[in-house]
Amino acid sequence: MPFDKSNYKIIRASDVAARDGIGVEIYRKGKFLRSDKFICEIFRDDTDRTRTVSLSSKEISLEELEFCIKIFREEIDWEFIEYED
Repeated sequence: MPFDKSNYKIIRASDVAARDGIGVEIYRKGKFLRSDKFICEIFRDDTDRTRTVSLSSKEISLEELEFCIKIFREEIDWEFIEYED
């Protein structure tokens, strides 16, 4: 099943409090205002040098997850930020 990016709301967000990095929050657009459904967050943590996925529910389709990863790769630089000690 092909996914259309226009059916999703993508929010780029950085965090420098509990973690230090940048990521995307992905929502499936609803038919009504405020009916968008949170699907996942994919985050690049520059301190821990990790990339993590947080899902909205126990299960989403593999195809939708792959689509979300594709969005992350388009929106966020893959390389970690190098900090001086």
